[in-house]
Amino acid sequence: MSACGCDGNNLRPVDQAIAELLARAPAPPPVERVALSQALGRVLAEPLHAPFEVPAWDNSAMDGYALRAADLPAAGGCLPLAGRVAAGDAPAQVLPAGHAVRIFTGAPLPPGADSVVMQEQCRLEEGRVWLPPVQGGEHVRQRGEELAAGTQVLSAGQRLRPQELGLLASFGIDRVAVYRRLRVGLLSSGNELREPGETLQPGQIYNSNRYSLAGVLTSLGLEVHDYEIMADELAASRDALSLAASEWDLLITSGGVSVGEEDHLKQAIRELGELHLWRLAIQPGKPLAFGEVGGKPWLGLPGNPAAALITSLVVARPFLLRAQGCLDVLPQPLRLPAGFAWRKANGRRQYLRARLEAQDGQMRVCLHPQQGSAMLTSACWADGLALVEVDQTLEEGDLLDFLPFSALLH
Repeated sequence: MSACGCDGNNLRPVDQAIAELLARAPAPPPVERVALSQALGRVLAEPLHAPFEVPAWDNSAMDGYALRAADLPAAGGCLPLAGRVAAGDAPAQVLPAGHAVRIFTGAPLPPGADSVVMQEQCRLEEGRVWLPPVQGGEHVRQRGEELAAGTQVLSAGQRLRPQELGLLASFGIDRVAVYRRLRVGLLSSGNELREPGETLQPGQIYNSNRYSLAGVLTSLGLEVHDYEIMADELAASRDALSLAASEWDLLITSGGVSVGEEDHLKQAIRELGELHLWRLAIQPGKPLAFGEVGGKPWLGLPGNPAAALITSLVVARPFLLRAQGCLDVLPQPLRLPAGFAWRKANGRRQYLRARLEAQDGQMRVCLHPQQGSAMLTSACWADGLALVEVDQTLEEGDLLDFLPFSALLH
């Protein structure tokens, strides 16, 4: 058993804490093969190489007429028609010299043709077609122009989006190797917590963290098991953590990691495993902690609802994605002008609930007036987080980093 040695006044910088978590991320879960229809959001476990050229043959990019460019006079002219080719057809013959064929988008070019003219530029004249001047190769998708056979197109560690699923389907792949979903045990700590639908007694509140955090974890493609609320007692915390560690890949708790006399989780972690870090230079969310229970990683998020949500997106998300086998885990912020002034420097990096609004023809980052660590209404109003760095002040119009929720909730 060990302690993290971080119970002093020093706060861990956010980027340093994220780097430490990533360095301690466990190996990805086992690999399984799933149907392509079930692979959205999963992490690819092996690289994919193109099994054939794309396109596999020269084909038309337009509805129109295919021809040999050299057969058409420089000023354009008429050519007799020698048939038609639709998508899915195989050309029946070589294009006769001095002829054109009706062709449709995606249809293979008949041997001998090298160009296509879109139908809007052509005119039919009794079995012949008038065509404008054409450049050789015009409106033709050349065989292999997108991909050569054997080209690596996807890497292990990529999360599969709709476009990746479409690419896999285009190669005829119906099952894909992905990492099994990371299985997370989610626990809430607090004697004051009750579930929605129950009657509140004086001093009690509803457990909002259970639903916001489960939503975040599900959006990341993880399997979530939600336990009953843990009582604020050392023995109860020990028992709940031991059980969860025996059943799941990773544990996440909310509440119980501050400095109050009823916050027992850190002590339970020390008795059951290791506490690696505690207290970050972040606002909201300073009490965040990280350690191990029975060899399983544990993330202790703050109990305040907005702080729990923000730290789950900023600090926990990269770690959870890496533990799922994903390589690209850090979101890229947008660099945008502030629609507000911030003149009070802070010793912690601040993640402020904000949204983009048009001001004088320019998109600016605007703040919600309520930034308390317990306030979820501002998170619902916002569409992202504005970053104000340690000891930084801002004037309206200064550039700052903005993290859209759309980049964090997937």
